[in-house]
Amino acid sequence: MITLKSSSEFKKMRTAGACVGAVHEAMKLLAVPGATTRELDAAAYDIIHDQGCTPSFLGYLGYEASICASPNSVVVHGIPGDYALADGDVITVDVGAIFQGWHGDAAVALGVGDISDEDRRLIDVTERAMWAGLAAARPGNRVGDISAAVQAVGDQAGFGIVREYVGHGIGKNMHEDPQIPNYGEGDKGLKLREGMALCVEPMFNAGAEETAVLDDGWTVVTLDGSRSCHWEHTVALTPDGMVVTTVPAGANTDLALLLQRA
Repeated sequence: MITLKSSSEFKKMRTAGACVGAVHEAMKLLAVPGATTRELDAAAYDIIHDQGCTPSFLGYLGYEASICASPNSVVVHGIPGDYALADGDVITVDVGAIFQGWHGDAAVALGVGDISDEDRRLIDVTERAMWAGLAAARPGNRVGDISAAVQAVGDQAGFGIVREYVGHGIGKNMHEDPQIPNYGEGDKGLKLREGMALCVEPMFNAGAEETAVLDDGWTVVTLDGSRSCHWEHTVALTPDGMVVTTVPAGANTDLALLLQRA
């Protein structure tokens, strides 16, 4: 079921999203060689609570952390633990926060120390695909327009586009309709309307698109062992335009302006 949000509800989502943005800013400083993913998770937990929010992920379907920390060949849903980041790693940190019942959700991919040119390209292209998808997420377009925009960037770069995990609607629930695949045809699918909130989140592999789930039931890895990357933002289709809710407080949230800098 599609839910349409009011201005007051969007305001709460922006508070939750600003909290997510604050966590990501901290991760840029904390994701250094020697730091463990458990330490990143502990820092995220403290920031989320300090900002008057609660973690979306903690307790979700039994998940026991506040972030997903996914290094190197881990695509998504990496569980924080004893893994110590090493120079040259690539890590995606996915974070969700709840403010007064409303969610924000976003992921950022970071290079640890000195990374290879190939890994920098994977990070940059995946981020560019996210912005392309966000640019297509406007009233009057269809879900397929987002999917096609993301796929076009991934295909041009020659990366494997993960099929099994997709973007989604968001609001009082972290995952709502519609699902937003990272591949598809333009002008297909549900028509987008003012009042919707969407998470656009491409996941690209340096190698093939196939993935596998580890025995913990959460961790998704590339089947061929290649490196993977994941970017995500929440965008609100408001009466005043397109607003990216998951940036730090004080940052400009207008999608049109953000696209000029992307």
